[in-house]
Amino acid sequence: MAADTTGPGRVRDPLAEALAPAPPTGPRPASTPRVAVVGGGIAGLATACALAERDVEVTVFESEPSLGGRLRGWSTTLADGSTATMTRGFHAFFRQYYNLRALLRRADPALEGLVALPDYPLVHRDGPRDRFAGLPSTPPWNAAVLAATSPSFPARDLARVNVPAALQLLDVDVPGTYERLDHLSSRALLDAVRFPPRARHLAFEVFTRSFFCAPERLSAAELAVMFHIYFLGSSEGLAFDVPRSPFPRALWNPLAAHLAALGVRLHTSHAVETVVPGRGGHRFSVRTRDASGAVASTGADAVVLAADPGGTRGLVAASPGLGDGPWRDRVARLETAPPFLVSRYWLDRPVRPHRPAFLGTAGHPSLDNISVLERYEDEARAWARRTGGSVVELHAYALEAGGDPEAERRALWKQACAVYPELAGARAVDSRHETRADCPLFPPGGYRDRCGVRSPDPFVVVAGDHVRTDLPVALMERAATSGLLAANALLERWGRQGHTVWTVPRRGRSAPLRALARWARRPPRR
Repeated sequence: MAADTTGPGRVRDPLAEALAPAPPTGPRPASTPRVAVVGGGIAGLATACALAERDVEVTVFESEPSLGGRLRGWSTTLADGSTATMTRGFHAFFRQYYNLRALLRRADPALEGLVALPDYPLVHRDGPRDRFAGLPSTPPWNAAVLAATSPSFPARDLARVNVPAALQLLDVDVPGTYERLDHLSSRALLDAVRFPPRARHLAFEVFTRSFFCAPERLSAAELAVMFHIYFLGSSEGLAFDVPRSPFPRALWNPLAAHLAALGVRLHTSHAVETVVPGRGGHRFSVRTRDASGAVASTGADAVVLAADPGGTRGLVAASPGLGDGPWRDRVARLETAPPFLVSRYWLDRPVRPHRPAFLGTAGHPSLDNISVLERYEDEARAWARRTGGSVVELHAYALEAGGDPEAERRALWKQACAVYPELAGARAVDSRHETRADCPLFPPGGYRDRCGVRSPDPFVVVAGDHVRTDLPVALMERAATSGLLAANALLERWGRQGHTVWTVPRRGRSAPLRALARWARRPPRR
């Protein structure tokens, strides 16, 4: 699978690393291997594509009616009779998502389905605002200019920063950072660094909540690696693209057509109930149930578990022959992040013209960001032009489990009106609300126990954004990368060449700064 080499007007970071696959070790089977992929999200589709390109017979089973996992979309009819596509919300396709972008390029070589957003503004409830447009692209100058120009980094507060603790963010290496910091929470690390309060809210807590949890429930190592990926370790910076059309049209329909041309069988609305020992020469039998309730069994020589954490836990629990006891216990301990809410409103009037396409927020009880869809998505733009209105989406992460959904929606709308006052006078033509709790949690101390791509059975592999890869990747890129690694693990056994995996630099970019950080954290002499 070829790596993405350019963004709009950009050349890939020259320090990005290409990781060659391990050489094949097993004999090439006499017959074509058959693989069942459980899950049609990014991880499952990346695995399927990588296997099919090496002449492996692949069947993908997806329990939902459409592909895309957390980025799937579905049609809905609004109160005004319009047909719209609802999704689970805004996603940013950063330029350092090399493996994800390479997957999308299989069906869209020029990535015409994506459009660049020029900025990533962040605003605090008390007024401070930061922007990332115009910063140098190369670390550490991007961080230095941000600190020098941002109102969130006043000189009097910068004097309080714990420099030795802050330097650890410049000495990231994977997996070494997990060994050093995973026992701490992000909250503990932020407390130790003593960044200015406004900078902490705008620059750090906004990003920690992108993992769908509060800082006290997120590993400090994940926070450090995240800043390495997006800011301090990659010259791609925080520039990102978004789909110019709803997810199905921009992403998954073209990719599905490409996979079908490779011979991949895509079965949506097919829930995998159990995996048992196979018959007729196949190692496994995969039992599925479709939307009508019909049950079927499919033979497979290997199985890829590419469902979300809850789906993977449930399937392994229902398949007693998979793996050994310790591995099964590890899967059973997979944790899910707290619930999140996506509220989308089709409004009878426009928001003010200067509102950005995406705004990150901080300091509010639950509001994490606001998107104005007609600024970038063609379907929403057509609706807004036809009606004179706007399509606005609100996100709330890390909600309390068991809360009142209607109360959460009302509270979220009220907070949005405080940020964009013109919303208070708007009437909702219609609205849709999605509350889910199926994202992975990365708690302090959890890295060692996290499932990797390989299982005790070499023909059972795991992929997803919850999977340990020992590479500096996160979120959608972790899903795509784990899918490639899962495919490579199987291809290696079958005497087939694997795929190159790309990543941002696996350690801090500057040797002098890394040395300074190591010096700063050395124990004092007695």
